[in-house]
Amino acid sequence: MPAEGAARRSHSIHGGGSPRRSHSIHDSSALHAAVATGSLRHMVVQDLDLTGVDLERADGSPVDVTGTLFLGCTLPSGAAEALMSRGALLFPRFTDRPYDSYRSALYSGAELSAPCGSDGTTRDQAIYRWYVDAGTYLPDIGEALAQRTHDLSIDDALGELIGHTIAERLQRRIVGIMGGHAVRRDAPEFERAARIAFDLAARGYLITTGGGPGVMEAGNLGAYLSGYAPSALDEALKILRKAPNETDSDYLDRAAEVRATFPKGAQNLSVPTWFYGFERSNQFATHIAKYFANSIREEGLLAICLAGIVFADGSAGTVQEVFQDAAQNFYATFDYRSPMVFLGRQRWEPTPGTGVAGTLRAEAGDRGNLIFVTDDADDAVRFIVENPPVPAS
Repeated sequence: MPAEGAARRSHSIHGGGSPRRSHSIHDSSALHAAVATGSLRHMVVQDLDLTGVDLERADGSPVDVTGTLFLGCTLPSGAAEALMSRGALLFPRFTDRPYDSYRSALYSGAELSAPCGSDGTTRDQAIYRWYVDAGTYLPDIGEALAQRTHDLSIDDALGELIGHTIAERLQRRIVGIMGGHAVRRDAPEFERAARIAFDLAARGYLITTGGGPGVMEAGNLGAYLSGYAPSALDEALKILRKAPNETDSDYLDRAAEVRATFPKGAQNLSVPTWFYGFERSNQFATHIAKYFANSIREEGLLAICLAGIVFADGSAGTVQEVFQDAAQNFYATFDYRSPMVFLGRQRWEPTPGTGVAGTLRAEAGDRGNLIFVTDDADDAVRFIVENPPVPAS
């Protein structure tokens, strides 16, 4: 939909005028600064301990909290009733869960891999076990509400990293690296994906993957090392090939060795899900936007990659992503059409006009110039660089 169409649609949904984006407060210093102005009107205060915070002006009059959302905040006794009487809206914390529904930041690898319990279970594993025990994709309404609230919080935190508007996300030049989780570390496809990610990240692109092993690990690895000389990637690949298969006992140890050898990783993003919580999360993403709902995660992951997506070898999950991305491009769902690069001619278009890429070209018609098939990593990088996203006409 063109930008002006999106604006009209927003107008009709909200009944006239333009909805205001609420200012979010995630830390104590920002809260104190806002309180000093005398107004928190229509702001969002998220996941903060307010037991020692005085919500009054210097002259003793109350701070304006009309329409203020307090999400998962800890409040002193009696404060909830007083705030609601002054026009605030309070959403209490969901208790007794291994995850925080109102978290205000993306995850880090260190947080998810931290011990959670006496049996050595990590935070990531504990949340996955909870998710499974709660019914996986069919939880009861209370758990569903907690999980959806968590995923909305991740949406908001992701917006803090990449921008909340299409214009901001265009400036971030986000490129996705997609492909199969079963690709081994010693496979040619793994190295090619890592080199593409390295070269694009070195040019200032933000590399994003689905956060799992295989091609996804290769994408995050290449981006992570992009601040180093190219020889660092050669050395890292050599280390990882010592444990090429996800089932190898030292698989995680070799990733840890790479991180210890090259501790200053460049910023990159992964967007995994507990729906596939049985997969190992790769260790090279500096920012992790992990979701419960795979449908929300999948749509959002593809949507943010406005600068293009590189599709390496993969099976059903990757093919699903290909056609979902093609639909977003066909309808210009997010106001732009983006390049689709297919890495591996034999996999994607063995002869001209055949295979997945050939099918998409036939469907795209005169928009098929954004579809590119290659066996060469340098050509893939060149196509992304030379073909920025195209605004819908």
